Amino acid sequence: MAGFGQRVPALVDIAMVAHPSVTLFVDLREGDGLVYDAHGRRERGSVVVGLIPGDLRISGRTAEAGQCLQIRLSPDVAAAVLGASTELVGTVVSLEDVWGRDAGRVEDRLRAATSWDERFTIAADVLGRRLDARPPLDPEIAAAWWRMLTSRGRVRVDSLANEVGWSRKRLWSRFRSQIGLTPKRAAQLVRFDHAAHLLAAGDATARVAAASGYVDQSHLHREVKAFTGVTPTAVAAAPWLAIDDVAWPTSFAYLPPSPSAFRQVPAT
Repeated sequence: MAGFGQRVPALVDIAMVAHPSVTLFVDLREGDGLVYDAHGRRERGSVVVGLIPGDLRISGRTAEAGQCLQIRLSPDVAAAVLGASTELVGTVVSLEDVWGRDAGRVEDRLRAATSWDERFTIAADVLGRRLDARPPLDPEIAAAWWRMLTSRGRVRVDSLANEVGWSRKRLWSRFRSQIGLTPKRAAQLVRFDHAAHLLAAGDATARVAAASGYVDQSHLHREVKAFTGVTPTAVAAAPWLAIDDVAWPTSFAYLPPSPSAFRQVPAT
């Protein structure tokens, strides 16, 4: 989780870069909030962004200062917490559409909290209760997903199938039905995320392509364009990635939920 604060009214226009997680934005502002625009579909306020949302922009002129809680859920966790992760791939929907009346109740609790630590604790409790109430994914699917992350997307589907003890066909079918992507596409997303962060860190395109397992710069360019609609140069300058090291420290990437593992991003 990460908390974002805005001290003064401002014009917001940010392109969101695809990430290997399902993302919740809980808008704690009073009023209309920001607009999330993907594929011509617009949502306002608190939303859920599925895997590979495409060309997603967050925009709007905020009339007052406000705060927003961002929660990233790995697809295996999102399937249990949201109960509809496969239906969210490539989309952005309102949190109310996913959680119903619970969405408003959660927003009210978070808005009434007096500190980010209290908000993180509330959010962790809400997510934990939902996680406990729903059956988990097949352990083989969860294992395959984490293997993709640890290999940075550089693992073959045949190898994954052998590791979990399934046939390639069964892994492909079960993974797609429970995560919403094929294993190959999921691995491509993880590999892209690694490359995008290297680009944002200032590494040269050729070096990023080699380090991330792409055949050449052209291959990297095609993948970046497919996931974001922009060039590697544009991704390297994306404001969204510039704050990742602050909001999502690498050292906390795989820790279990606890308030100490969450971050408040300095207000702007």
